[in-house]
Amino acid sequence: MSLDNKKVKEIAYLARLNIEDSEIEQSTAELNNILKLMDKLGEIDTGEAQPMAHPLKMSQRLREDNVTEEDLSEEFQAIAPKTGKGHFLVPTVIE
Repeated sequence: MSLDNKKVKEIAYLARLNIEDSEIEQSTAELNNILKLMDKLGEIDTGEAQPMAHPLKMSQRLREDNVTEEDLSEEFQAIAPKTGKGHFLVPTVIE
């Protein structure tokens, strides 16, 4: 796939990018180089490759989930205009 200057301007417009006319030639060349690289990557046979969740053979160490702060929700909600079932009620605006 190859892009021309007109197509790059359309893509820039859709992406809300401001590419100056003086930069359009270079941007077109750079995007075409990226697309050529993607085509080369697509030609690689990955059928025998095993999917990885992590590049290293290791498990993630997780810390124990301990509560370290005092629950002050009742104090905070005492000054709220409206609460319900342990949460703040936000008024809705209907127009």
